[in-house]
Amino acid sequence: MMRVGVVTFPGTLDDQDAARAVRLAGAEAVPLWHADHDLRGVDAVFLPGGFSYGDYLRCGAISRFAPLMEELIPAAKAGLPVLGTCNGFQILCEAHLLPGALTRNAGLHYLCRDQGIRVENNATAWTGQFDQGQEILLPIKHGEGRYVADAATLAELERAGRVVFRYTGGNPNGSLNDIAGICNEAGNVVGLMPHPEHAVEELTGAPSVDGRGFFTSILKKLVTA
Repeated sequence: MMRVGVVTFPGTLDDQDAARAVRLAGAEAVPLWHADHDLRGVDAVFLPGGFSYGDYLRCGAISRFAPLMEELIPAAKAGLPVLGTCNGFQILCEAHLLPGALTRNAGLHYLCRDQGIRVENNATAWTGQFDQGQEILLPIKHGEGRYVADAATLAELERAGRVVFRYTGGNPNGSLNDIAGICNEAGNVVGLMPHPEHAVEELTGAPSVDGRGFFTSILKKLVTA
């Protein structure tokens, strides 16, 4: 059985949802504590959402220096698959595993709703079970989800096909180029603001079960690697 680590920081909210999504996909969810120096031999890592360290300084700015991140950053650079959603995406940007930053939503309002996104890149470790151009529906819940980067970085992301998801049906937070998620150059690290872990089963009132594709994608990738 493949083992997917789920990281918990002080203030993480979605670790149990993430662990359930991993188990529903048929993998073992391995809890990883922020203060440890041990990735426990996992095959992939999920950084879930929440308000780590109360979002003090900037979202993810303190978590980036957690002891576990000292292990995760070099492992991700060496090819370990890592998915960050919402606060996890913010942490990946703060850790410079992904470029750019997440800033206050346009309009300065917190958003909590279902949101359409389009799959722009299905060649990453986490999107292989989606079709290129497929539109999916996932929940969003964030106050600081506006993706920004300098012009050169945006141009490189677009040129290299590293924009993984784009908002559809209207840009909810003012993200540049309607970007909802991106990946690193190797495609093993993916970050997005929407929450796939909240869209894996109808029992919980999810808007769809489109989030399952993230977890089945990584399991198939790990099996065939």
